[in-house]
Amino acid sequence: MISSILLFLNLGGGEVFIIVLVIIMLFGSDKLPGLAKGIGKGLREINDAKNQIQNEIQRSTSGIRVADMGQRYISE
Repeated sequence: MISSILLFLNLGGGEVFIIVLVIIMLFGSDKLPGLAKGIGKGLREINDAKNQIQNEIQRSTSGIRVADMGQRYISE
């Protein structure tokens, strides 16, 4: 996934190194693990919410058939 992001942004190794160096200088090496942990928790919460929404949509649409949808439109 990260490689696809880097390809999308068209960043090379040197540019990534400079970005990481700037991040280390801004936040300090002692705060980076906490920052990464916070980002990881946030991404996990987003992913969990996305999965819950997908599951809810699948549950609510599991009983609907295409033929039923046609009948509903005709009868209304």
